[in-house]
Amino acid sequence: MKVTAFNGSPRREGNTSLLIKQACDALNREGIETEVVQVGGEKLKGCIACYQCFSRKDHRCAVTDDIANSCIEKMLASDGIIIGSPTYFAALTPETKALIDRCGMVSRANGDMLKRKAGAAVVAVRRAGAINVFDTINHFFSIGQMIIPASNYWNIGVGRNIGDVLQDEEGMGTMRVLGENMAWLLKKITA
Repeated sequence: MKVTAFNGSPRREGNTSLLIKQACDALNREGIETEVVQVGGEKLKGCIACYQCFSRKDHRCAVTDDIANSCIEKMLASDGIIIGSPTYFAALTPETKALIDRCGMVSRANGDMLKRKAGAAVVAVRRAGAINVFDTINHFFSIGQMIIPASNYWNIGVGRNIGDVLQDEEGMGTMRVLGENMAWLLKKITA
């Protein structure tokens, strides 16, 4: 079994990355392979609504000059998907939103090709706006008929400067429990 996590923060080793790592460490302890893909700061355009994915139905986006298709391939090859983003003005980073829009459109065009995979949101926040980010990522999972594992609180870690989330004991614990629950779910749905 494999979970691929997508880090939507342009800070490669920032708070979002640390939260994702905490969830992935718990998955690894349960025997689940993980991979983290850097999305934030990478070339990733938004959906241009060309709808070629609906006519081609080849599990690919027609726009090929960025990382979208490699992200789609990684999602298809995974049993579970984590999407992480910091909170930017109460919203996702542009790259995270582009990932959701592009992968979501290709998935819908191909019979909801991600359905019944597990999907979890991970959010870093300084103070406010995290629930909007959490909800937006979960909307991607739910419209794609994916299964969303829960934790013991919303999957949010609080911190401003790089490394601050490590001091958020509740947030780090939430990520650990998320990883444990995602591993449990994956073992049930892939059995």
